[in-house]
Amino acid sequence: MSTVTKQASPLGTIAILENRKTGVLIYQQGHCHQSEADANGVSISAYIHALFGLLQQAGSRDVLLIGCGGGTLATMLHRAGATVTMVDIDETAFDIARRYFKLPKAVECYIADGETFLAQRRHRYDAIVLDAYIGTEIPAQFLEPRFFKLARTRLKKPRGCLFANAYIVNSRDRKADRLATAMGRVFSGVRLLDEKGSTNRNAIAMAGAVAELVPPSLIMKPKADVDDIANTLKRMRFRSWRPRAS
Repeated sequence: MSTVTKQASPLGTIAILENRKTGVLIYQQGHCHQSEADANGVSISAYIHALFGLLQQAGSRDVLLIGCGGGTLATMLHRAGATVTMVDIDETAFDIARRYFKLPKAVECYIADGETFLAQRRHRYDAIVLDAYIGTEIPAQFLEPRFFKLARTRLKKPRGCLFANAYIVNSRDRKADRLATAMGRVFSGVRLLDEKGSTNRNAIAMAGAVAELVPPSLIMKPKADVDDIANTLKRMRFRSWRPRAS
């Protein structure tokens, strides 16, 4: 890997790394890979492809993304014809997403906290995707039922969907279960998609009109790691979760 650039941001230095052989770019902040994409801006992270597939199944055409990173999901959704709005507290992320990860100009970007943004606007979306992290942790306000109550009011009825990414470090990490529990206090029919048993993996908690969704397959193929992504998606299954104690 070679370093393309380093930029300071309020949340820590961002480094963009490139694999010269494959053209893959990595957005690294601290010790965490926030995004990985091919030279066309298509993600090589399986969970992004899982989210993309779920949103395609749900027919989501107007999508709010909370959390930017390299903006790969926004890029993919835009190319599939969706209207995408993205919110992040770090304006540096938007600049990097546009400069290095092919984020289209048509994706509207707002520098704001996701919860505050939802509170101040009345627009209703087909889907809201929460993928906001500081290091390996989700900001605390996004794990509280009050956030999901607010999010529910910003979804179109009856087909609106809410999705949240949970990065799981190891078998003791209950982040996905905490998300599902908090959602379950607000929504009925919460589901959790996970590659159970693997460390350093991503699970997706979801709520709203998600009862008929099935584990997604690879739709938009990147120029690298196709087999690895496809195999990870095949291993993802819906599972039950352990409610968090009150």
